[in-house]
Amino acid sequence: MRSSLIVSSVHGTYCARIGGTNPDRNCASCCILDAGAGRRDGRHVKTPALPPPVFSPMPSFIVLMLAICAVWLPALRLTRLSVPPWMPLLLLAVTMGWLDGQLKAVAVLGIVVLGTLAWGSTHALHAWQRRCLLMLALLLALLMALHRWPGFINTLVVPPTHITADARPFMLYANFDKGVAGLLLLALLAPRCHAWREWQGALRLTLLPGLVTIALVMGLGWLIGLISPNLKWPGFTPPFLAINLLLTVVAEEAFFRGVLQHRLQQAWQGLRGGAVLALILSAVLFGAAHLGGGLAYAALATVAGAGYGWVFQRTGRIEAAIVLHFALNAVHFIGFTYPALA
Repeated sequence: MRSSLIVSSVHGTYCARIGGTNPDRNCASCCILDAGAGRRDGRHVKTPALPPPVFSPMPSFIVLMLAICAVWLPALRLTRLSVPPWMPLLLLAVTMGWLDGQLKAVAVLGIVVLGTLAWGSTHALHAWQRRCLLMLALLLALLMALHRWPGFINTLVVPPTHITADARPFMLYANFDKGVAGLLLLALLAPRCHAWREWQGALRLTLLPGLVTIALVMGLGWLIGLISPNLKWPGFTPPFLAINLLLTVVAEEAFFRGVLQHRLQQAWQGLRGGAVLALILSAVLFGAAHLGGGLAYAALATVAGAGYGWVFQRTGRIEAAIVLHFALNAVHFIGFTYPALA
């Protein structure tokens, strides 16, 4: 009899399938397990860690990651025209993806439509038009992040493996759809730092609540038996961290904090406690996005989301939430069982 187990962690989502034969290559996750690895007659069997995989992403994904980094670079001055550096890099990444078969026509169409909606949500003449365009942009970005918009062929980076013998199996994809959605939301809608002084202020205000959030989330995870301390540095750690930061964390923070929480704060600024309500709602929705892993995982993700929302509210800058989210993921990956205890 076939059954499936889908689990979401606070860093993103991973999927373990028991009894099947074809893993979902476009699962909304960083890891996807095929069939009965680690199972025998309904009981879990610990399997040895596999050799470290080789990181061989498509060039289009590398250019996309560079485009995300370029969001913080100053605009290029071309006579009377000012062009943000991320735009030509995104155009190059999409062109390369089209040529190497990673993107189909419908995927390119989705990228163009999302960019148009996001731009229109801040430039339309009337408030009702801006609100409608924003809701459509968020819906399309969500479809891309959940791999529900067709035409994207995402790249397998780490095949099924156990990082440690006591861990659940893990698989990593570089997801162009989620990455490009995050880029467009980050570049066109999220409040960002524009000078080094702003970066310094944001990081200073993030330090203490960030340490509290990491200690609380990791401590709760250990207490309820989801993870345990396990210091390690697998061979694919650098590419994992790069993909996690640029294709996962940026997208999630741009959506939940940079757009959702930010716009709710603006809408409720005249309401007593409106900023707190915006923080709580964005954290609860972030946790709800992890319900596939069960109530414990969703609750832990909600706590983490509240921490990310806390530093975003303190600083008013998306970089604070991105730095904290990535730091928590890195601590989880390097210092604890990853993705979770089997």
